[in-house]
Amino acid sequence: MKAFANLFSALDETNKTNEKVRVLKEYFVTVPDEDKIQTLALFTGRKPKRQINSTLVKSWAMELSNIPAWLFEESYHVVGDLGETIALLLPQSEETQNKSLSEWIAEINSLIFLNEQEKKAWLISSWLSMEQQERFVFNKILTGSFRVGVSQSLVIKALADLSGLETSVLTHRIMGNWDPKSFNYQSLVQKEDGSEDISRPYPFYLAYPIQDTSDQQKSSEQIKESLGDPLNWQAEWKWDGIRAQAIQRNGQIFIWSRGEDLATDKFPELHPFLLELPAGTVLDGEAICFADNCPLPFNILQTRIGRKNLTKKILTDSPMAFIAYDCIEHEGNDIRDLPLSRRRAILEKLHQSSSFKDVFRLSPVVSFSSWDDLYKLRLRSRDEFAEGFMLKKLDSPYLVGRKRGAWWKWKVDPLSIDAVMIYAQKGHGRRADLYTDYTFAIWDQDKLVPFAKAYSGLTDKEINQVNFFVKRNTLEKFGPVRTVKPQLVFEIGFEGINKSTRHKSGVALRFPRILRWRQDKKIEEADTIETLKEFLK
Repeated sequence: MKAFANLFSALDETNKTNEKVRVLKEYFVTVPDEDKIQTLALFTGRKPKRQINSTLVKSWAMELSNIPAWLFEESYHVVGDLGETIALLLPQSEETQNKSLSEWIAEINSLIFLNEQEKKAWLISSWLSMEQQERFVFNKILTGSFRVGVSQSLVIKALADLSGLETSVLTHRIMGNWDPKSFNYQSLVQKEDGSEDISRPYPFYLAYPIQDTSDQQKSSEQIKESLGDPLNWQAEWKWDGIRAQAIQRNGQIFIWSRGEDLATDKFPELHPFLLELPAGTVLDGEAICFADNCPLPFNILQTRIGRKNLTKKILTDSPMAFIAYDCIEHEGNDIRDLPLSRRRAILEKLHQSSSFKDVFRLSPVVSFSSWDDLYKLRLRSRDEFAEGFMLKKLDSPYLVGRKRGAWWKWKVDPLSIDAVMIYAQKGHGRRADLYTDYTFAIWDQDKLVPFAKAYSGLTDKEINQVNFFVKRNTLEKFGPVRTVKPQLVFEIGFEGINKSTRHKSGVALRFPRILRWRQDKKIEEADTIETLKEFLK
């Protein structure tokens, strides 16, 4: 665990990509293969299942630290992270241990067989055998809140440099439903892939956003300069569903989300069309609610997400379809290196022969002859229940990850409204000492009604300015939340809006964030609830 804790610290102390790769390579060279796999699992979101709830962890930490609950809570609000708070408050360790990362994770997994008192004794003994930084990282793993400031691609880059394999090969090998307890490091880095996992998806190809301007002529000229002849490009609507790969191999079907969640059981309506596909087929597309020949809002799809049991009512109210826009495996062959135009032709043949065209839908290609034409069509995106356009070069292969040049997403501008900040709360991690989480309100006649929370969109300089304001204009305190003087106005952007009985405003926003600080506006100029509800239409 010492080596892993040191790795965590070293990665946290640098923002330089090359330095992070160097640190990762040094770590992988020195630790046993079991630790390599567990590290890879943690860095790709495969955390051990939480065996002790946070309430018990806090209670036992307070007992061991011999401090009252109010002082612990105050410390927690200042630090902003439970694992770090506990690591700082616990007494200094009197003994040391040399257990590896994989040994500690094995013990965490085995807690399922212990009763509460046995878990308590184990946890206290574990804390007392660690130094502060080890405790911090250990607590993050134990509570299921482990995060690290390094992307999966950098971990893959380090392993690729050490193994001599291409990053695309390693990225594909770690896709899917693998378990670190049975995944073998030597198998991962061997030259030939010996895996027989027929469920494994491919790494998703991600598009770069086009930085747009509201000026049509300027925007069209910028795109023409960057992308060239429009005849070399294919345009499709950008759908607002769940990006997914649909797989049929050996008569078995699998549906994977972009977040590498196996979602086959979540979408039973898609099973018939998948079972009808030729064996050895993998489609890339969008799982989306669809009815009356029209996509449905994302909030309807959200009613299915996270549900363990799909009731008849849910299936009726949120009918699913799969809008396919690429074929990346055909007749058991990986065809990602073929140009998009050929993959599209294969996809169209598969769709043409399907008996389930109401569920298996083809993402239509949008016809356009100039970038000006496409700009005008893009303004109709919301009428098409889309987020904008996807632009794909006709000769492009299906690559791995976010690669600049061949795939672009050209989204419409977000909806926006001017609102007043009324509450503020400190952030987490590096922002634990700054007020960065804000609640915003709009006018309902003569009173301000909260309608959204946001914590992104401001520069570091603006965050410091708002933090200074909050500290000097606090009206009330409710635990970590401060009620502030209603004085600051911000433009809040969002992707969608729906009615909500859970919110005082009667609406819920999708992806709210701060677009800009409206220092030119007084609070009386903020928008009203009537203006917000107009977006529902």
